[in-house]
Amino acid sequence: MGYVFIKFTATQGGTDLGVRVDKARTDVSQADFDEGSGTVHVEGTLTLNYVKVRCIADIDLATQNGTGHLVILEEVKP
Repeated sequence: MGYVFIKFTATQGGTDLGVRVDKARTDVSQADFDEGSGTVHVEGTLTLNYVKVRCIADIDLATQNGTGHLVILEEVKP
């Protein structure tokens, strides 16, 4: 697991983010990928508009829906 793509649909036009997965903070123990059921907790980092952020999301595999948010880590100078 290197990168995942997460779509935030509650934004104007939807926002797709490529998130570099932090394996130490990601939990797949509640997921059954073969059956397509359970939940996945994903955390990772990315730079969005020159700001380094952490993405935190919980995804239901059956529906491929979930909740997530971004936490600002630091501003990167352009």
